[in-house]
This record gives sequence, structure tokens and C-alpha cells, in this order.
Amino acid sequence: MEKQEYAKLVKRRAARSPALKNCLAAFAVGGGICAFGQCLIALYQVFGLDTKTAGTLATVSLIFLSALLTGIGVFDRIARFAGAGTLVPVTGFANAVVSPAIDNKSEGLILGVGAKIFTVAGPVLLFGTLAGVLYGVVYFIVTRIAALF
Repeated sequence: MEKQEYAKLVKRRAARSPALKNCLAAFAVGGGICAFGQCLIALYQVFGLDTKTAGTLATVSLIFLSALLTGIGVFDRIARFAGAGTLVPVTGFANAVVSPAIDNKSEGLILGVGAKIFTVAGPVLLFGTLAGVLYGVVYFIVTRIAALF
């Protein structure tokens, strides 16, 4: 069998991804998480907190809930259904930190949990911080040049 024939065969046999269904699930679940976060902000404001403090507390609450749901195995089932819908909000970051810790707890607190906890989230922190620094430098230079004119 030649390469072109094989490529055609593979293309015919390859399973098609239900892209529309996946996008709708991600949108619904991600939007639901964000709406729940907004409800938490409103709830905290009812208790007299200002908007900034309520927003911070809602973020911490979402992180705690996603870490808890990851720990008891529920978050993974939601993520399997929703895909990126669970990863885009801050809940995805909490899951990325907690999952390696759970997976490596049998190796002990130091060599397991401590050494492996940021294996997934570490690159996000590194490159997110690096991108922020680069953006800040570019912004600083552009504003200085704009101030000259």
C-alpha cells in the first residue's frame, strides 16, 4: 500500500470530533462557573463587603471548591464533559495544582506532593509571569515614546 492510499484510508477511518457539541458544552459549563462566581460576588456584597473584596473572596471560594472537587474526583468528570470550559476560569488552575499533588502523594509529602505539585501549573506560572514582564516593558517603552510626541 502506498503512502497516499494509506493516508486516504486513515482519513476515512478517523473518528470525527463533535466540535459543535464540545464547544457548546465548554461554553455552558465555563459560563456556568463564571455565573456562579458572579452569584458569589453578589452574595458576599449582601453581607456588606465592597465589590473588590467580594470579588477576591469569590475567586478564593472558586479555587477552594475546585480543589475540593478535584480531591474527591468530581472535577475530572466535569472536565471530561466540558473540556476547556473548566480550564479557562480560575478553577482550571486550581485543578492543575491539586491533581499532581494527589497523583504523587504515595511518594511522600516532600518528594511526592512537594516536588510534583507545580509540574502542570509551573509552566503556566513561569510563562504567564514572563509574558507579564515583557508586556510591562513594551508598555513602558511605548508610553515613553508616545510622551515625547
